[in-house]
Amino acid sequence: MFFIQMAGFPGAGKSTLAREIGKRTGAVVIDHDIVKSALLHSIDEDTLDPKLAGKISYNIDWSLIESQLSHGNSVIFDSPCFYKEMIEKGTELAKKYEASYKYIECILNDFDQINERLRNRNRMISQIKEANQEMFNYGLYNSKKPSDHKYLEINTNLPIDNYIDEVIHYILERNYEITR
Repeated sequence: MFFIQMAGFPGAGKSTLAREIGKRTGAVVIDHDIVKSALLHSIDEDTLDPKLAGKISYNIDWSLIESQLSHGNSVIFDSPCFYKEMIEKGTELAKKYEASYKYIECILNDFDQINERLRNRNRMISQIKEANQEMFNYGLYNSKKPSDHKYLEINTNLPIDNYIDEVIHYILERNYEITR
């Protein structure tokens, strides 16, 4: 059993990769955008502060993740990882349920390609339409990474067939934890 935290800027390919991993391994994918979009659809957008909506959605995400792990299911959390608390929560849950903890960051260091992907996807209400250069630079360099686990960075500018085998190998390998 494993728990994967995805990371990366919106449009970098997290969801595409998460779905492919789920299909190949049978892991449950918890998609933050689906949870947050459902919340936003359920209320009047003007009555709920976007930051509060994000906080509520993450609380729902973590509850779903914990429920799936407690039932012995492998889980992939499809969400950007911009907060240290997310790493702490993810590693704690993996340890609690004796799941192998994995962290995969999707990196696409191409501002124009990111915006092309953002404009051409089937966008949910919670997702951005387009990035500005400041947002892109912040997101590209501010993903939080685990300090006590090895992680995998993937260049998602390439087709998924170029890196999916490496990703699956990383997930299934048991000895990726750093020893101190």
